[in-house]
Amino acid sequence: MAYIELDNKLPGISGLLQQFPETAKPMSELAEILLRGPSTLTSAEREMIASYVSYQNECHFCHTSHGAAAAHHLDGNLDIIDDIKQDFQTTAISDKLRALLQIAKKVQEQGNKVSSDDIDQAKNEGATDREIHDTVLIAAAFCMYNRYVDGLGTWAPENKEAYDDTGRMLAHEGYIRER
Repeated sequence: MAYIELDNKLPGISGLLQQFPETAKPMSELAEILLRGPSTLTSAEREMIASYVSYQNECHFCHTSHGAAAAHHLDGNLDIIDDIKQDFQTTAISDKLRALLQIAKKVQEQGNKVSSDDIDQAKNEGATDREIHDTVLIAAAFCMYNRYVDGLGTWAPENKEAYDDTGRMLAHEGYIRER
């Protein structure tokens, strides 16, 4: 049960966005741009960054829903949600994405922990300035989203299978909804 009264029973950020349409609009538009807008990073890669940061922030709802979205941009296998929890040790991702995830993790900890060495490593792996920019912004935005969801004590289903439909919807329909 959320810490504040909501007139719906939707989990995580979904209930908050439904209840507060004035803030839902810009927050949803930002997610749409960051995760599905034009980029040389795939939507799957950007969803993995969002899910990874959310896992580091211990935000179960965001971690699992964005992990499911990443899965639906790929082959639909929800096991990637577990791979994210293990720092992608078993996931076949590029060295460039690994370097970007390292930057995202440092942004999640504290923005000033990102060093010029982290940036150089990402560039050495082929990351562009725009990809580095987008990674930092996704990580920073998801720190905000995670704190919004958890700071208001929203509820979230426990098992990853409960996020399958949400992940499919986010991957194929996006973040902007008529409210």
